[in-house]
This record gives sequence, C-alpha cells and structure tokens, in this order.
Amino acid sequence: MKLGILTAPFPDTPLTEVAAWAGSVGFEALEIACWPKSAGPSRRYAGTSHIDVAALSKAEAGEIVAALGEKGQAVSALGYYPNPLHPDADHRATVIAHLKKVIEAAGLMGVGVVNTFCGGDAQKTVDDNWQEALKVWPAIIAHAGDHGVRLAFENCPMIFSHDEWPGGHNIAYSPYIWRRIIETWDGAVGMNFDPSHLVWQMIDQARFIAEFGAHMLHVHAKDLMIDRDGLYERGIMSAGMGWQVPRMPGLGDVNWNTIFSGLYRAGYDGPVVIEHEDRRFEGSDEAVKRGFLLARDVLRPFVK
Repeated sequence: MKLGILTAPFPDTPLTEVAAWAGSVGFEALEIACWPKSAGPSRRYAGTSHIDVAALSKAEAGEIVAALGEKGQAVSALGYYPNPLHPDADHRATVIAHLKKVIEAAGLMGVGVVNTFCGGDAQKTVDDNWQEALKVWPAIIAHAGDHGVRLAFENCPMIFSHDEWPGGHNIAYSPYIWRRIIETWDGAVGMNFDPSHLVWQMIDQARFIAEFGAHMLHVHAKDLMIDRDGLYERGIMSAGMGWQVPRMPGLGDVNWNTIFSGLYRAGYDGPVVIEHEDRRFEGSDEAVKRGFLLARDVLRPFVK
C-alpha cells in the first residue's frame, strides 16, 4: 500500500509544490484533481485543475510523472467527479467530453485508473437511472479501454444539499447497484472505495468489503461523524442532510481497524488516498495541511 492525498484542497498551489510538501511529510502518492482548467463546478472541493488535460502532450505527461517521481510521489489516479447522467443534455455532453480528456491524459501519463462518478438524475429512481447508465457508459468505457485505463466509480450518493434531493447525483452507492456494475463491466470498471459513505447509510462496513473488496481499484480515506442532534431533529428521511459531517480519518465514526482488516483480507494492496472535506481544517493551506497530518498519523500504522 501507499498512503497519499487527493490534491483538490490546494487549488492555487502548483502540482509540483503540492508534491514537494507531500513528500516532505511522508506521503507517497497523489490523486491528481483534473477538473476543467476554467469554469469548474462551484461545489466544495471541486474545480481544482492541477493538470490541464485538454492541452496535455505526451512529452508534458512524461515530464509531470518524472517531476512527481523526483518528489517521491506516485500517481494513484487522476480524479474528476462530475455527473455523467445529468438530466440536462448539454451539461452531460460537456462533462463527458472532459472526462474523456482526463482518460486520455491518464493514458499519456501511464496512469491506469481514473476516478469518477457513475452519475444520476436526482428526480429519477435508481432503476431508471441504471437504464440510462447502460446507454451512456459503454462508449466511455470503450474509450478508457482504448487508452489502457480503468474507471473507478466512487461509492458516494452525492446528496449533501437540497439541489441534490431526493435521489442524489450518483447511483453507485449501495450493493444493489454495485452488483449490476460488476456483472456488466467487471474488469473495465471498479470501485473507488470511500468507507465514510457507508456510515450514514448504515451499510455494514465489514460485509461490504468482504463482498466488493476484490473489485476495489482505489481507496479514499475519509471519515464521517453522525451529528446525533441533527439526526434527532431531521430523521433519516432527510437522507443525511443536516447530520452527516465529513471529518478527517480518526475524528469520525469509521472503524479503521475494521476497514483495513477487511481490505487486507480481500487482497487489496493499492493506494489509500486521504480525501479532505473537513470544515474544521479549512481557511488556509496551513489548516488544510494540519488536517492531512492528523489523518496521516491515524492511518500510517495500517499502511505499510
């Protein structure tokens, strides 16, 4: 395993500087945020563009990998998390076009995984969204295969705010759909596993890893705290809004002993990348770094 970070919380810091800091404090891998160079989405921790994939040449791709290697950093994946099943056709076409550019960049860099979302129309049922996924994804998956890249869908429901209610913006969050994804696209599509999303859904962590661990291509280390007062006030019908609180690993309700025990039993030996979405460690680069260092010290005993 390698312990690393997702670069999204450093939108104004050049990639080589992020890599230099990461290497200096003992991290070994970067998941590189690759949103469009301009006009990225406005949601938190999205929009960071550490590689301009639309303009990347093969020579530049090699230079990036070499420069990161000099800082002691491997590239765990390129990351771009849009909604490819968005109900607006123009929006959908735009994000899919950029996702294909991210895939092409990964191929040029020799990076085998692109992390993303399956997507979803919040106003449709999960089953109706799945039928749409069967139409949209084959061409993208084929494009990835042509460039020697596998896709890793994150298991995040993407329902944090009322504009994502009631169904969320990503259907690949539960065993119900993951079994279909594996049956349909196994080998070309795997999971970018984030255990925090199991907590508030009350999905058994150990059982989930036992069933799907063999299909995990990448792991996000993010924690989540259930705000019990918020849960009491709003109830589970609020779909987590008002009571699911992202935290740095070790500061929430994820059982990291259970997670790593399950990952090792499943044979997972890939990257473990810290995803920072903790509001208590925001506001400056120093605060963000402090959060990453706290998470590092919690996770390092498990990652060898």
